[in-house]
Amino acid sequence: MQSLRVNGYDMAYLDVGEANTRPPLVCVHGSLSDFRIWGCVLGPLSKQHRLICVSLRHFFPEQWDGEGDTYSISQHVDDVIAFIEKLDTGPIDLMGHSRGGHICFRVAQKRPDLLRRLILAEPGGELDASLDPDYTGGPSPLLARFTASAEKIAAGDVDGGLAVFVDTLEGPGTWPRLPAIVKQTLRDNAYTLIGQVRDNRPPFSRADAESIKMPTLFILGSRTKGLLPKVLHALAAHVPYSKTAIIEKTTHPMFEQAPQKYSEIVLDFLAG
Repeated sequence: MQSLRVNGYDMAYLDVGEANTRPPLVCVHGSLSDFRIWGCVLGPLSKQHRLICVSLRHFFPEQWDGEGDTYSISQHVDDVIAFIEKLDTGPIDLMGHSRGGHICFRVAQKRPDLLRRLILAEPGGELDASLDPDYTGGPSPLLARFTASAEKIAAGDVDGGLAVFVDTLEGPGTWPRLPAIVKQTLRDNAYTLIGQVRDNRPPFSRADAESIKMPTLFILGSRTKGLLPKVLHALAAHVPYSKTAIIEKTTHPMFEQAPQKYSEIVLDFLAG
């Protein structure tokens, strides 16, 4: 593990693989995770690319208490931009999962000059009326569930809160079936959910999608349910230079469930 000082914060990261003529691939994790989430694909991807996997502000290895106002989508976007600038390698390839996919999307919007290619694995977020004919306004339908989860965590019932979060995304009864190492990663980052429910992240619009000009790969698990597939397909339909890959028999953590297939899809896209 190394760290890089960005915007007054020491951002921890893993740097794996040899530098070569290809741009490095910077990887951004999603909610309640950290740079360790990419462990299943580090081996296959680092054979051809230098992988730089970051832990965002307030995630492991930091042990955050959920206090303060320095946890937000906009802060994390600014941190990733500053991190890429400090790498000083020229345009990089950027990959994000879930909430990390939302962050990477906003980085691509804000600083397209820093990126060569963009990979979004089920990016998290909501759609506005320009992308969703059923849009009615108001808070995300997931926010109430995530807020209930965060309240349990803040009250000290960490596992109870995490069970609500995981079961919301993956279906009832998922939490008890998770491997111990996955549960521990979630516990290590549990208090970041307190910050996340205050995110107030803006919804995606058609204009947002049309502004992404670099080649973009969307990756979807065939068995993912709920809002995530809807968001992905809506964005992919309007990002000009995009393609979509679907990994059969997987859900939201598709790179953990099918690491070899996921790696093949990513390497093929980056080589194109």
